[in-house]
Amino acid sequence: MEKVNKINNICVFCGSRKGNDEIYAQVTEELAKEMAKRNYGLIYGGGNIGIMGAVSQGVQNAGGRVKGIIPRSLSPKEISGVTIGEVVFVDDMHTRKEIMYNSSEAFIALPGGMGTFVLIFKLKLEELFECITWNQLGIHSKPVGILNINGYYDPLVALLKTSVGSGFVDSDFANSIIVSSDPIDLLNKLESIPPYKSQLKWLTTSQA
Repeated sequence: MEKVNKINNICVFCGSRKGNDEIYAQVTEELAKEMAKRNYGLIYGGGNIGIMGAVSQGVQNAGGRVKGIIPRSLSPKEISGVTIGEVVFVDDMHTRKEIMYNSSEAFIALPGGMGTFVLIFKLKLEELFECITWNQLGIHSKPVGILNINGYYDPLVALLKTSVGSGFVDSDFANSIIVSSDPIDLLNKLESIPPYKSQLKWLTTSQA
């Protein structure tokens, strides 16, 4: 596949738990190694436990760059022992997400729990959907991918199809969200598939 998207850093949204199946951490570690191999820096939520710990430790162990952004109030809950890579402490969730978005050229959602969001299906949705919505509103035009480990995001994929079929979501926009169960395939598609181009032109993230 021809690379059409220039990517230096990938922002990864994920949970601070490992889940009840080892496959979640295993596939996450595969993604981490492949990111480091391709010289992609990791931008993430700053914790070192659960899936957050698996992806950050995996990238660092493979020689990659790691930058975590975490609110001071969450650091006692999501950081255990030694921090991984560079960690930036901020005052609130909005600042955390804005820095994560602005520091990245692509986004990947991994499985996660309720944590800092309140939405359906117990998915890591607040950050993911805000990122997707910013694409739709033209705040940014960056590729968004979902690593669908163990079918975790199947309900979300079904919801998107229903939304398109019911006429509430544009099919081109829904199809621009890249879904794969394989880390290498997902990265290949993030590199080669042009992101959604919105007709709306917002100036900054502060307008969201």
